[in-house]
Amino acid sequence: MLANLWRLLVALCDLRALARLLTGRPPVDVVFITNLRDEDERQRFFGGRAPRLGHANGPRIYLRGVAGRVRGIFVTAEEMLSRDGRRLAKAQFIDATAWAEQNGARVILLAASTKRLFGRDGAELKARFPGLLFTIGDNGTANMLLADVFRALKTHAIAPGRGRVLVIGPYGILGSAILQPLRNAGYEVVGYGGNASALAEVQAEHGIAVHTRIADIGQVDAVVACTHSQSARLQAEDVALLCRPDKKLVVIDVAEPANLDMAQYARCRSHVIRQDAGNAYSAQLHYILGSLSWRLLMLSRGVVFGCFGEALALHYSIHTLGIGWLAGRDWFQVTAANRQCIGSAFAEIGLGLPEPRCFGQPVAAPAASSGITTANTAPLPGVERTSRV
Repeated sequence: MLANLWRLLVALCDLRALARLLTGRPPVDVVFITNLRDEDERQRFFGGRAPRLGHANGPRIYLRGVAGRVRGIFVTAEEMLSRDGRRLAKAQFIDATAWAEQNGARVILLAASTKRLFGRDGAELKARFPGLLFTIGDNGTANMLLADVFRALKTHAIAPGRGRVLVIGPYGILGSAILQPLRNAGYEVVGYGGNASALAEVQAEHGIAVHTRIADIGQVDAVVACTHSQSARLQAEDVALLCRPDKKLVVIDVAEPANLDMAQYARCRSHVIRQDAGNAYSAQLHYILGSLSWRLLMLSRGVVFGCFGEALALHYSIHTLGIGWLAGRDWFQVTAANRQCIGSAFAEIGLGLPEPRCFGQPVAAPAASSGITTANTAPLPGVERTSRV
């Protein structure tokens, strides 16, 4: 009931959508199609009841004239681990994409666990909807994750040459993106995860120590969590094994759903400094109904997920600035060239690094400031900014 009331209020208060209608513009430019994190999120957005179409509107986001809309499918991340769950998710995603196209969208984000729902190239989607641009958003997320990680290491005085950093899920898209920059900066990097064969490949390629058991890792200064896989989720007991005596463990968590979830964090919060990662900020970004909407996503004022930011920035660069060649790139691939393009697109639309947050709440700053502020639009680590994308 509350979920439906919120959706109704969002629709009634969306005066920007009315203005677009009156001026002949489509109601949406970008649609972020996403599964649900978990059952709690299902209750928040749907009240536990399946929407008639299998998908429904979520928060509405506006930035620099670009209209973004979350479109949620009625499948959780856990359900998508099964064959039947993936089949249902694919059907609902395709229906949601058709809805988006009918409502004027030009850019579609495969958000959360939908990123590899259609394989590594999205060929089926591209063939079915040739007029749409699809992105998984991980170039934007990778850029912001790198910025978050290096800011956190500096803020908490974890110095190169002495700091030991654990990367959970080093074989995934984001884990792979963070490994070499950390090593190049002089940090000792350790890999951990539940996929032994993938870990062996990482070890062979990067020459780092890898483990499938937390108990074998030893103490570290920081953790970068890049997967929400059940086989590699941090528990409170793991934090106790990893943190150094009389020092809190810094956990930079980019996973969705969170790797160190709220329940486990509550059990060990006196021994850990946890922060969300991979998000982007703009003072010009607007949610319809403000905090009633961004808090549903466990975000804060002016903050979006990095993948959302990528989709908004691509639309702005292509359709507002007229940089049409960006539409010809493959945004299912995370590469240095793509990350560089997205770094510039973020600068053009005004997206930068948010202040550190933990489940959307401020993270207390240590006595020594890092000197990095909200909406930091300086070039991100490992990304050289190009001129006009």
